[in-house]
Amino acid sequence: QVQLVESGGGLLQPGGSLRLSCAASGSIFNVYNMDWYRQAPGNERELLATITNDGNANYADSVKGRFTVSRDNAKNTAYLQMNSLKPEDTAVYYCHAVVKVISRTTLVVWGQGTLVTVSS
Repeated sequence: QVQLVESGGGLLQPGGSLRLSCAASGSIFNVYNMDWYRQAPGNERELLATITNDGNANYADSVKGRFTVSRDNAKNTAYLQMNSLKPEDTAVYYCHAVVKVISRTTLVVWGQGTLVTVSS
C-alpha cells in the first residue's frame, strides 16, 4: 500500500557532501515520523536521524553537526544532507517511516536502501 524509495547514494571522496532523498508513495493519509538509518557490513542497523511531521529533528551523536534531516510534507519526502563525509560513513542508508494509509491503518515502512561509499 505504501512504498519508500531512497535515492542519492553514490561514491565520493572523504570530506565530500551528499544528499539522500526518501519519497513515500501509495495510499497515504498521513506520514508521521520519518527516520534515516544506516548499516555497514558486519554492523547492526544504526538510527541516525528522526524528523517529526512538524519538523522537529533529533540526531545520533555520530552524525550530529554533519548531517541534517529535513522533509517536504507536500511531497511526502524526507532528505538527509550529509557533509564532511568520512570513510566510516560508508554504509547502506535506509529510510523508515510511520504512515497512516487511507483506510486509517498505521503501517511501519522501510525503504530498499541506497549505498553510500566514502573512499579516496
